[in-house]
Amino acid sequence: MNGVRTRKQPAQAANGVEQKLNGHANPRDGAVATIEATENVFLFWPNIIGYSRIILAIASLYYMPLHPRTCSGLYSISCLLDALDGLAARQFNQSTRFGAVLDMVTDRCTTSCLLVFLSSAFPRWSIVFQGLISLDFASHYMHMYATLAMGSGQSHKKIDQSRSRLLHLYYNNRTVLFIFCALNELFFIALYLLSFSSPMLSPSLLPTNDKAAASAQPGNPSHPSSMIFATPGSAWAMELARANKMNSFWPWVLVGVSSPVMLGKQILNVVQLVKASKWLAEGDIKARRAEGLPKKK
Repeated sequence: MNGVRTRKQPAQAANGVEQKLNGHANPRDGAVATIEATENVFLFWPNIIGYSRIILAIASLYYMPLHPRTCSGLYSISCLLDALDGLAARQFNQSTRFGAVLDMVTDRCTTSCLLVFLSSAFPRWSIVFQGLISLDFASHYMHMYATLAMGSGQSHKKIDQSRSRLLHLYYNNRTVLFIFCALNELFFIALYLLSFSSPMLSPSLLPTNDKAAASAQPGNPSHPSSMIFATPGSAWAMELARANKMNSFWPWVLVGVSSPVMLGKQILNVVQLVKASKWLAEGDIKARRAEGLPKKK
């Protein structure tokens, strides 16, 4: 009888397979078989939005040297999607560490690329833009590393109020976070537009001709005496901007409105860098004490 299968045995075997597929235990052998649903984190909606941000940013960089309006539009949409991916993460319960790092890396790279262009557009101020890039990268890298190393893998946005009230408000109040990030980017976008529209910042936008260029009298457009920058910018890019007849009024307004917030954002970066450094130093002291260091002579 052991080698003969009855009619009920195939049904029982099929039933056992069905139970395993449903994640239930097989009563005959007592084993528990489960099939875990696998998720592709790379295809989560917030991360897909993050990929679209990267594509838009690359497109904006392509148009950046010659097409300020197109570049500004693409760059602005990429920045605004930064808020949308957070909403999607909360809506679909798809908050991931990969998404958080992707979001931060995209922010750092896009802003840095814009600041690199501004360094070439305003060479006299290139050291300032280089300093802003360095501060942005150093502050966020140090903060991210400190939260991962000292915070038991917690999110970099979970800041204890006792550690820094300013950073706690910045990261935990969505309105404050959006305003600071949006106006910070708006300042640099407006400055970018001014490099194509303001003769005060870019003397090469002033109309010149061969006869005027031959004269070096004070006040001559070829030798402006009251301009901020004596060295003209990229002439071929400025020629296109002049042909587009860009107006510098609204970029100046945007600079005036966003500049205080931009300065506040840089102060936050300094605070974030200092706090993260102290947090890591505290961890080093605890680790050395656990190892019995420094050893008494």
